[in-house]
Amino acid sequence: MSTTTVNPFLAGNFAPVQNEITADELTVIGELPQDLSGMFVRNGPNPQFPSSANYHWFGGDGMLHGVQISNGKASYRDRYVRTPRFEKERETGQALEGLTASVQNQESSPSLTNRANTSVIWHSDHFLALYEGGEPYGIKLPELETIGAYTFEDKLASAFTAHPKIDPVTGEMMFFGYSPQPPFLTYSIVSRSGELVRTVPIDLPEPVMMHDFAITQDYTLFMDLPMVFNPQGEAMLQFKSERPSRFGIVPRHGDNSSIRWFESPSCYAFHILNAYQEGDEVVLIACRMSSCTVLTALEETGGDPDSNKPRLYQWRFNLRTGNVQEKPLDERISDFPRINEQLIGRKMRYGYTAKMADNPMPLFEGVIKYDFDNGTSQVHHYGAGRYGGEAVFAPRPNGTAEDDGWLITFVHDHNSDTSELVVLNAQDLTAEPVARVLMPQRVPYGFHGTWVSQEQLIHSI
Repeated sequence: MSTTTVNPFLAGNFAPVQNEITADELTVIGELPQDLSGMFVRNGPNPQFPSSANYHWFGGDGMLHGVQISNGKASYRDRYVRTPRFEKERETGQALEGLTASVQNQESSPSLTNRANTSVIWHSDHFLALYEGGEPYGIKLPELETIGAYTFEDKLASAFTAHPKIDPVTGEMMFFGYSPQPPFLTYSIVSRSGELVRTVPIDLPEPVMMHDFAITQDYTLFMDLPMVFNPQGEAMLQFKSERPSRFGIVPRHGDNSSIRWFESPSCYAFHILNAYQEGDEVVLIACRMSSCTVLTALEETGGDPDSNKPRLYQWRFNLRTGNVQEKPLDERISDFPRINEQLIGRKMRYGYTAKMADNPMPLFEGVIKYDFDNGTSQVHHYGAGRYGGEAVFAPRPNGTAEDDGWLITFVHDHNSDTSELVVLNAQDLTAEPVARVLMPQRVPYGFHGTWVSQEQLIHSI
């Protein structure tokens, strides 16, 4: 008797939904705050035509799930990001090649590798869906309709990270692109008004997967970690555990000639919480793994039991002495770090991560709030059989405290196979949710989201 193995990323709440819907007047358990006004949008993979044999979670077509909140009421819509890849699949009625093949072939067909499925950002009145292997896609708000590829008036000369950073004071947006082909790393700056004003190559000894980076008030920080492209191997990436981690710190408007490199033990980090300057030091806080087998051959980490288990870590890079200090901040496994984005690049007191469940799949059972001033933390647990995602901080309008606002995320209840938007009081994390908005359909697990304020929503192009 033969059995068919189900791809775990096509089962349960990882499985895609088929319908693009719009629903108003959603049921709310609790009460949505009157001053919480805007739109929560989260991106994630939702394959139109999944191939069970080849499908990887990172490879699904991008789908945006949005909840608009105003006057204590909420509406929901979900829409695919209509990339050339999406349209080609829709035309042929089948999925294009898998993730590995598409990354290796991005030189030959770049427009057909971009899924626009990883993150979103609002900057200079534009809302963009992001995928680190290609260009951003402009999205119309609140409709979530695709406008098209966004290339900064054809000045975009590289891929565009899924994690650009916006300086809350200057309004500049910094981003980078990495590539298996030279230049392996390209660094760019967009002005407050949305003009791409600067692009410079940064030399790396070999091509690496660089998912995130950081800024401070004066510097930009790159992570040259040992997740190396391996075009000749079975897997497209190889984690070289014998290779140290390198961190490059460059003045914001500097270039390859002004970058300084610091070394620390081998590791990998997908996501950064924040970075800031303190005296002679640049401080970095990120979710660190001792090794990583995502998209690599499993045996390449030497059976490391902590592989793929991110924990919050701190690095201190002394710009005067060249010294590096690295230490864990928590033993608990968590990822998807966020802060109040009004403090990007500045010293912050609070940070938030998604607490991972003890499960081989990437399931998040709650939110951890860190108080870095006094070294304490709090946890909000979603409850038995309930799993969420990245918790996005939405600041209270005219709030004065750093944590005066709400944490927002989608939560799926495995017991009832239903989804909801959960709104937590960031100042009282262990309390029951302020509001639970019941979704009209299941919202699959996804990646990164953002809060678009009502003011930003009004001005979006």
